[in-house]
Amino acid sequence: MSPQHDQPTATTTPSRRTVLTAATAVATAGAALAVPGSAAAEQAAADRAGGPPPATRQRPGRELRALLAEIDPDRIEATVRKLASFGTRHTLSAQDDPERGIGAARDWIHERMRAYAEASGGRMTVELQSYVQEPASRIPEPTRITNIVATLRGSVSPERVYVVSGHYDSRATDVMDAESDAPGADDDASGVAVAMELARVMARRRPAATLVFAAVAGEEQGLYGAAYMAERYRQAGTDVQGMFTNDIVGSPKADDGTVDPYGVRLFAEGVPTSETPAEATRRLSVGGENDSRSRQLARFVRDTADNDATGMRVRVVYRRDRYLRGGDQIPFLERGYPAARFTEPTEDFAHQHQDVRVEDGKQYGDLPEFCDFAYIARVAKVNAAALWTLAQAPGTPTGVRLLTSSLTNATQIVWERGADPDLAGYEVVWRETTEPEWTHVVPAGDVTGFELDLSKDNVFFGVRAVGRSGLRSPVAFPR
Repeated sequence: MSPQHDQPTATTTPSRRTVLTAATAVATAGAALAVPGSAAAEQAAADRAGGPPPATRQRPGRELRALLAEIDPDRIEATVRKLASFGTRHTLSAQDDPERGIGAARDWIHERMRAYAEASGGRMTVELQSYVQEPASRIPEPTRITNIVATLRGSVSPERVYVVSGHYDSRATDVMDAESDAPGADDDASGVAVAMELARVMARRRPAATLVFAAVAGEEQGLYGAAYMAERYRQAGTDVQGMFTNDIVGSPKADDGTVDPYGVRLFAEGVPTSETPAEATRRLSVGGENDSRSRQLARFVRDTADNDATGMRVRVVYRRDRYLRGGDQIPFLERGYPAARFTEPTEDFAHQHQDVRVEDGKQYGDLPEFCDFAYIARVAKVNAAALWTLAQAPGTPTGVRLLTSSLTNATQIVWERGADPDLAGYEVVWRETTEPEWTHVVPAGDVTGFELDLSKDNVFFGVRAVGRSGLRSPVAFPR
C-alpha cells in the first residue's frame, strides 16, 4: 500500500472558493447534453418530482439500459398469475399438496429459480433455506418455514452482498385462516415476481459483488422467514451492504380510483433500529437522525433509479414502514444491515388481506385482475438499476470520521481505504443540515483524508467511493 493510503490527512487544503467551484462543476457536469439519459432529461424528471436532482445522481449507462430492456412485463404477469393459482399460500397451509398451498408454491418457485441459474455457468446457486418454527405468535404448532434463496456470486468482490426479496406467503381476512382462498396477487406475488425476474435477467451477467434474490415465507405470520435469513447472514458475518424488500408493488391505483403509474414509495428509517446507547448519545450531540445507512441507501436509489431509464419517480418516505404495518426489511434492520421497503404509491385495501367475495356489488380479494403488470415491471427496473449499480460500484466507505481534536472552522474528514480492486478514489459530499439530498460533491482523489474550509458545525458531510468505471458507492456518513 502506498504511503498516501496510510496517512489520515489530505494532501491539500482547498480554499472555500475552490471547494464551491469544484462542487458545482461535479454537480452540473454534462448538463447541456439533451439526449435520453442526459442531465437535461433527468432534470425534467426531477422537476416533475418537485425538486432538483441530487448532486450525487448517477446517469444510467449503456450496460444498465440493456439490462433494463430485458425486464419483461409478460413474464411478470405469468409469475403473478401462477402464484395466485395455488389458491392459498398461507404459511400454515398444506406443504405436501402438489396443487394447492404454500408447499406447491415453494416447489414451483424453486424449480423456476433453478432454471434461471442454469444460464449462469455455475455462478448462481439456489437453496431451500428451511427450518422448523416452534409455536409462537400466529404459529400454533411447529411449522416448517422455507425461503427460496438464489445467490449470484460476485466475480470481483464476492464478500460484498446485496439482497432483494418478496414474500410468497399470503393471507385472507383472518390471519389464522389457512383454508380459504388467499391468492395474494399484490401482497405479495408482485414482490416475488420482481425478485424472480431480476434473478432471470441477472443470472446471465457477471456482477462484481454478490446478489441474492429471495422469496421468503412467514411474513404475514410475523416476518419469520426474513428473520431466519437475516440471522443466518449475521451469524456468518456476511457483509450485507444493502437489502430491499418489495412488498405490495402490484398496482398504482388507489382506493379512490386515482392512479400514479410512475411513482413508487421507498420506506427508509432514520434513527437505526439497532442503534446502541453510545451511538444514541453521539447522535444527540452532533445530529445524523436523517443519515442512517438505510437513508443513504434510499438516496442511492434516487441517484440511480429515478430517471428516464426506469420511467419512475422514487418517493423516499422517512419512516421504517407504514402505520400498523411492517415488512421483511425489519429483521435486517434489527441486525444492523441497511434495508428499505418498496411499496406502491397508494394502496387499495379492498384487495389486501381480504376474503375473496362480492359485497354490495364490489369485488374484494387480492386477485390478479387488480394488478398492473407493466407497473410491476417498472418497479423491477427501479430495483435493477439500484442493485446493478451497487454491485458494479465499489463498496460503501468504512471508518469515516470527522476529526474533532481541536476547535477550528475547517473540517477534516478521514476514512479507511477499501479493498475493491477497481477502486479509483473518493469524493466528499456535503449539504446544509436542512437539505434532504446531497447538494455538493468535491473530488478527493485516492486518499484516506481530506480537509475543507467549511465548518463541520454548519453542514453535514459524507464520503463515497468511485470506481474506475465511474460508478459511485452509496454515501457513508461520519460516525
